[in-house]
Formats: sequence, C-alpha cells, structure tokens
Amino acid sequence: MGCFDCFDGGSKREQRREEERLASEEARARAAEAAQKRQEQYEKSAAGRAVRAQMAAAAKQATSTNQGEPVLKWQMG
Repeated sequence: MGCFDCFDGGSKREQRREEERLASEEARARAAEAAQKRQEQYEKSAAGRAVRAQMAAAAKQATSTNQGEPVLKWQMG
C-alpha cells in the first residue's frame, strides 16, 4: 500500500529519518573514537616519536636562522 503513505501524516517517514539520523550520529562517534585511538597509537610508535622530534627540530631551526637578514645578499663591484 505504498500509494497511501501520505495519509498517515508522514509519521513513518519522520520516524525513519530520526532512526537514520541516530545511526549516522552513532557511526560518526565510533569513527571519531577509532581515529583518536589510531592517533594515540601512532604517537606512541617509533615513527610517531621520530616525526615529532623532526618537527620540533625544524621549528627550532626556523626560529634561529635568518634573524632578519635577507636570504640573498647583493654585492656591487
């Protein structure tokens, strides 16, 4: 009786949309939790520690080099 769906006030459709919304919200929460867990595992791994050390060294180098001096120095003569 698909052609008489509009006579029930659309409550079935609204209920289905609400169920889909809740399922989607739950799936997003599970995905976020899994991503957080992967991030924590990566940070604990040797590769994660190496990347963190490399980023810290690059940041330290970027702040200490070229203290206001131009990269190219021109000479006349």
